[in-house]
Amino acid sequence: MTRIPTSRRLAAVAVAALALPLAVTACGSLEEDGDGAAPGAGGGTSAPPAGGGDGPTIVTVPKLTGISWFTRMGEGTDRYAQETGVDAYMQGSGQADANAQVRVIEDLLAGGVDALAVVPFQPDAVEQVLAQAMEEDVIVITHEAPGIQNADWDLEAFRNEDYGVNLMDELASRMGEEGEYAAMVGSLSSATHMAWVEAAIAHQEETYPNMTHVGDIVETSDDSQIAYERMQELLSAYPDLKGVQGSASTDVVGVGQAVDEAGLQDTIAVVGTSTANDARAGLESGAIDLIAFWDPADAAYAMNVIAKKMLDGEEITDGMDLGVAGYEKITLDGKVIYGDEAWITVTTDNADEYDF
Repeated sequence: MTRIPTSRRLAAVAVAALALPLAVTACGSLEEDGDGAAPGAGGGTSAPPAGGGDGPTIVTVPKLTGISWFTRMGEGTDRYAQETGVDAYMQGSGQADANAQVRVIEDLLAGGVDALAVVPFQPDAVEQVLAQAMEEDVIVITHEAPGIQNADWDLEAFRNEDYGVNLMDELASRMGEEGEYAAMVGSLSSATHMAWVEAAIAHQEETYPNMTHVGDIVETSDDSQIAYERMQELLSAYPDLKGVQGSASTDVVGVGQAVDEAGLQDTIAVVGTSTANDARAGLESGAIDLIAFWDPADAAYAMNVIAKKMLDGEEITDGMDLGVAGYEKITLDGKVIYGDEAWITVTTDNADEYDF
């Protein structure tokens, strides 16, 4: 899977080196035009490129900007740029919308980039624009999209099914292995979120027969307010509800708020993916029992390392050290790269150890 940039792409980068610094703004910027994107750029960005425009340009495109998870991802991109001198930065839309993400990528291709590191909001929605990128000899690395077709590599922190099973084990232990529970995802088209909850439900059915998944999988659009509203609906529809498993980093935040307001901290168990800072209040109040995560900053750094190695004509090999925690001995499975460090679990006992 070694690809080397062509003269056509290098020419485009020379133009982009002049244009892109003018387009970027602060990470997670909420300054938007009429369709929710930053003027002329399609969304918020991290710090301007640090490499001076002389080398390749690598752009990280998150699902959306303006939430803590992807602000943290931008920190990893900035750290890579500062430590290597490569023109690497993050640019994305402030909207939780697949079409908005596609527009960001289209704008970047029009400006000329060497490599894209993309976290798809909906993997199927970006297939066409990523195919266009690859046709233009742009390196494409994705994250949270193990089934993606149009990418050189997809990077995963761990095997998604194992993560979902672990979340179910944590939920089951707090529910006494019995009762009704609900499952939430940011998007029904999110490959990783669906892999987590589908593995969790299958594991529950096999291992915890006295537990019952109620209703459909709940979609929250990576929005804590929507998660809050959906949780209120669940409380009304299922008065005996005893647990919730969240997927988007904002899910447990909204769920925890609803649980807290209802005074059900000791009745309903809440576990899911989030960041320590977002979930801290819920953990302290008891409305959130446990969160799990991997560091999105390290994932961003690793994606940029892979992209640069490919731009330099290096082969990605099994067992390779990408030089960042959690990716020091990678495993290859087809075009998927798995990290070597397990997820982090956080409760009120250790939340202060993580400042993001």
